[in-house]
Formats: sequence, structure tokens, C-alpha cells
Amino acid sequence: MAKNRDMQNESNKQELHEIIVAAASGDEVAWRSIVEAYSFRVFALIRSKCANEELAEEITQSAFCTVAQKLSTYTETGKFEAWLFRIAMNRLRDEMRRRKRHAVPMENEMIGVLSGGISDQHDDEETAAQIKSLRAAVRQLSSSDQDIIYMRHSAGMSYKQIAEVLGEPLGTVLARQHRALKKLRSCMDSDDYLQNSSNKGAIDSDEER
Repeated sequence: MAKNRDMQNESNKQELHEIIVAAASGDEVAWRSIVEAYSFRVFALIRSKCANEELAEEITQSAFCTVAQKLSTYTETGKFEAWLFRIAMNRLRDEMRRRKRHAVPMENEMIGVLSGGISDQHDDEETAAQIKSLRAAVRQLSSSDQDIIYMRHSAGMSYKQIAEVLGEPLGTVLARQHRALKKLRSCMDSDDYLQNSSNKGAIDSDEER
């Protein structure tokens, strides 16, 4: 089973490599396939750090323009997603610096990620109270810890990809994720919410995608 999965991963990597080479050579179909495959995840990452949806779209477009310009120089075989997200994060930082303001994590989106889309306006009073506890806990996280959770769950990045984007060892990213979730639990009145959350498996999984 593991061998078959490894073979499939290698096949996918080879297919992506061929698409990248074709796109770098001017193949519009190949380029569109890259944009279609990654634009939503790049936008989700930028949107999670930017309070303005139109600005997030603008930065996403700018990021893909940069990717198109640099695609012919891409040499990090097997690390395309990390390379792409690193460009997107750099474009975000550049734009925030140009506008002389900081990227602002979207608290409501963080709550949505951790709660499986349930809001604190839920009709059930107990559920609404749990969401409010979660919201208070999120506010205790540092922006860097929120970054990891956003990249993991908004952009769907693996821990390995996050480590490559941040330029940190994989073990450091895993430790920070663990500490962030532990802090969330300790800040809440009860562990039951995260333990029972439908999103819990996605949050705690160390599976590399």
C-alpha cells in the first residue's frame, strides 16, 4: 500500500514537472492548469492575512504574475508549492510594507477553520458559548502561531511546505503547531469542543500532503 502511494506521488511530481516545463515554454493550457490548481489556495492564504478581499485578489494576481516571470528559472524540483507560496507571502509583505500597514489575521476565518464553519451566532446557546471561548483563545495566540494554522488549514499546506515557506526546520513548525493548539485548549473552559470538533482530525493530523 505504501509502495503504491509512493509510486503515485512520484507520478504526480513528474506530471507537475512536465506541466511547469510546458508553462515556462509558453504553453497557455499548461499555465492555466497551474493557475486553476493553485489560485484558490493562494488566495485563501493571502485572504487570511489581509482584511480586504479586493486587495487579497490583487495580491494573488500579482503573485501569479511573478510566478509567470520566474517560472523559467524555477529549479527547486519537487518543491513547487512551497516556492509558489513563498512568492505569495513575499508579495503580501511587499504590499503591506508599501501601504505601511501590517497584514491582519482574519479572526473570523480562524474561528471558521477551527470550528468547522460554526459561528458564535449559532442558535444553540451551548455551541455559541463554546465558539466564544474559542474566539477568546485565538486572541491569545501570537501572529506567527496563527500563520501556521492559516497555512495548514486555509491554504491546505503540508507541514513540510510550511517549513519551507517559513525557512524553519520541520520539527520547529510541528512544535509551534502543537504549542498553539495546546494553548487554545488551555485557554478554553473545556477541552470537549476541540476534542469533539468535526475539524479536529484535520487540525491534529501530521499527515504530509
